[in-house]
Amino acid sequence: MPSWNIHTALAERVLDEEGPERLGVRDVDAFLLGNLAPDVHVGYMVAPKRLSRKLKYRFTHFTPPSIVPEPAYWKFFERYGDQAEGPAGDMVLGCWAHLVADHTYNVRSNRFLWDNGIEPCDEVRKRKQGDFDVFGCKAVASRAPHATAGVIAQATAFPQYAFTEGDVVAACESMEGIVAKDAARRAEGLPGYQMFDQAFLDEAFASAGRIIAQGLLAYEQGDPYWGERRDEGSRP
Repeated sequence: MPSWNIHTALAERVLDEEGPERLGVRDVDAFLLGNLAPDVHVGYMVAPKRLSRKLKYRFTHFTPPSIVPEPAYWKFFERYGDQAEGPAGDMVLGCWAHLVADHTYNVRSNRFLWDNGIEPCDEVRKRKQGDFDVFGCKAVASRAPHATAGVIAQATAFPQYAFTEGDVVAACESMEGIVAKDAARRAEGLPGYQMFDQAFLDEAFASAGRIIAQGLLAYEQGDPYWGERRDEGSRP
């Protein structure tokens, strides 16, 4: 799955290029937290002891776990898309965007493995994630969401992930640490990619950005089908 620096850099890029108002984003911090939210309670990016609960991956990402899973962001939309107009609206939009990015990157990764005759395994997963992390560091996520009263209110109002205030604070602090660590890593020099190349990673980033922007623009224009499937680059 894309690392948190990719998710945040991607969200920032879409917001910068289109503007929050054109995308229907009212609280940027809540939208940014939504772009992290499906991962928080899985237990990898935030220390489990800091969280109120642990949730299963199939529940948080709308897909069974596998070496390279392909989250069904349209299923999230079918269940929660109408809540984008409610008290958790920006969180809903951000969570949808997170699942779009996960799906887009992993569909492309599975196609790469298929085309190159590479059998998915845990070592392949680690190499993939390593490349995603290096690319995300280069893409430069410049900010973490702030745990404001408004962000906490949106996160705790959205039932899918059932955030507590403590969960929100822990997630925001974890992303703050990633932003600071990535700045130090860039200053020291980053390693090369292990499996993908720059062109593959650039196109995955651009493709995810296009799908997210198209969906959010459609949402703001009142299209009731804004979050439906918009695949690019499917594998055979």
